[in-house]
Amino acid sequence: MNQELSNRIRQKLVATGEEERLKELLKTRLLSSGWRDELSAVAREYLKAKGVQHVDVEELQNVLLVEARKSIPDTVKKELLVEIRDFVMQHEGIL
Repeated sequence: MNQELSNRIRQKLVATGEEERLKELLKTRLLSSGWRDELSAVAREYLKAKGVQHVDVEELQNVLLVEARKSIPDTVKKELLVEIRDFVMQHEGIL
């Protein structure tokens, strides 16, 4: 997908309020899947292994960002992609 199309879709998501709805859906699905708890456990283990005194915030943030992205359940990803696809199909004018 080119950048221009991506920008048009994002603008339409924001303008219609759909972006906020999708964010809330994502938050709900991640909480119910235990994703947040898993990420907290990763943080605790990392701090335990490295020692709290030897880890700076940026380092921990980088580790957690990588883990957070790769650990999003496939079912959540698929559900959001379907929601976005359906939105785009309903608003064909943005294509």
